Amino acid sequence: MTALKLRILFDGAMMGPGKAELLERIRETGSIAAAGRQMKMSYKRAWMLAEELNAAFAQPLISSARGGQGGGGARLTDHGAEVLRLYRDVVARSEEAAATSIAALEHLLRGKAKSEMSGGK
Repeated sequence: MTALKLRILFDGAMMGPGKAELLERIRETGSIAAAGRQMKMSYKRAWMLAEELNAAFAQPLISSARGGQGGGGARLTDHGAEVLRLYRDVVARSEEAAATSIAALEHLLRGKAKSEMSGGK
């Protein structure tokens, strides 16, 4: 399977597929810890990435409340939802723009070209 994985490097910050997935899973689960578990990531790593995201942008992307008697939780802020939407838009536009060139590169791959020339035998 061919995939385009896009990381945007800002001055002192980065947004890529892993952080985007973390934001999506926080939105779905309402928990940084649960999002990390779904991604097979340690609790500490998930929290570190969440803190990186909050520190990198002008407004927090994730709002969280510590656990305890009332329970904790996390949610995407409106700013977080917008950052995720914009990142996904950049990826979709990039995939569309690169589709022809990626197909041409796939055709030039050793295994792909060889199997096509031999009729898949």
